Amino acid sequence: MLRTIDLRGRTLSPAELLATVPRATAAREEALSTAARIVADVASHGETALRDQAEKFDGVTGHAIRVPASHLDEALESLDPAVRDALEQAIERVREASAAQVPAPVTTQLAPGARVMQRWQPVRRVGLYVPGGKAVYPSSVVMNVVPAQVAGVSEIAVASPPQRDQGGRVHPVILGAAKLLGVDEVYAMGGAGAIGALAHGVGVLGLDPVDIVTGPGNNFVAAAKRAVAGLVGTDAEAGATEILIVADDSADARLVAVDLISQAEHDEQASAVLVTDSESLAQAVAAEIAPRAAATRHAERVQAALAGPQSAIVLVDDLDAATAFSNAYAPEHLELHLRDPKPEQFVHAGAVFVGADSPVSLGDYLAGSNHVLPTGGQARYSAGLSASTFLRPQQVIEYDHTALEAVRDAIVVLAEAEALPAHGEAVVARFETPAG
Repeated sequence: MLRTIDLRGRTLSPAELLATVPRATAAREEALSTAARIVADVASHGETALRDQAEKFDGVTGHAIRVPASHLDEALESLDPAVRDALEQAIERVREASAAQVPAPVTTQLAPGARVMQRWQPVRRVGLYVPGGKAVYPSSVVMNVVPAQVAGVSEIAVASPPQRDQGGRVHPVILGAAKLLGVDEVYAMGGAGAIGALAHGVGVLGLDPVDIVTGPGNNFVAAAKRAVAGLVGTDAEAGATEILIVADDSADARLVAVDLISQAEHDEQASAVLVTDSESLAQAVAAEIAPRAAATRHAERVQAALAGPQSAIVLVDDLDAATAFSNAYAPEHLELHLRDPKPEQFVHAGAVFVGADSPVSLGDYLAGSNHVLPTGGQARYSAGLSASTFLRPQQVIEYDHTALEAVRDAIVVLAEAEALPAHGEAVVARFETPAG
């Protein structure tokens, strides 16, 4: 089911190593062009486009796109007590971990009367996307909303696809989670169209444009973020999920197999990769996966993901090679099933899960970490969703007359060197006696 990529006995340059990384490139390329068209349609035609898309992609017509307050109230009242308790635990843990991500203001005194203050300002309004296609994700409500609230965002709008089996409503568990967090602006719209609507606004629905769009989704949602980038801020493109497991001969093949399957059940485009220097472990994992994948609830989806070009077992010579491969891949989720893990060497990953008792499932729900993470290799330069996603660093500069005088000549010299003499003149003017 999982193909094998054998890199043993090969010395690869960084570029060659990157070329060996399994990716579903064709699916991403298709998503980019399709998402751009969908976003443009929403920008031009607003509610009409959203309704057309809901009928085409969700099989829903005539639904309330802006969710009435009564639907939110009903959803919270009907929320299963066990689910509510689990969500409350997740909220508490994510809130505590997110609070640590808000930097304190810092003032640097450069000289007497010369200071620069670094402060962090929240954006005013955000649009948070919660998937709702092949699964229901109340946990993504928590992961989106809590960091925004901790950052101090004043306006939060949530979008999630309308559900055909719910009469066109957003899934009630998602609505219940939103209400539990005090969110009352929710829209029944999904996919790339939802990202376009949040970014451009839809006046007839009372949906004002947002400043930042965040949230996980499929490749079309990720591609739509690229289409609106520049108009609004976005988090990293959290597309079809990825798990990469680095394991040695000390690993439990059964646990490796179930963790690979756990991510494969998200979507047919999900990536599941094992990197190991142990051929015997590779064989044992493959043997464990086959019957488990066939027996799981979403067997067809799992088997499609594991058989896709984005999934593989990668054999390497040693753990140094495994580390290099992982850093080239830059996975969304990285699990280390190693005798001596050394997580500090795995520098490119959305989140790192160390040891057999730290599965990705823990991070998806109750670790306290955030599960909205960069995919497609973006962990090389992007971070997962956090309170800092909704904060802008801002510098406040305050010099008195004496402090400005101390740097006057240097400013003039640099202004002249850059052929911008008026810059220097603006400073010198402050030390001239006004005429008359």
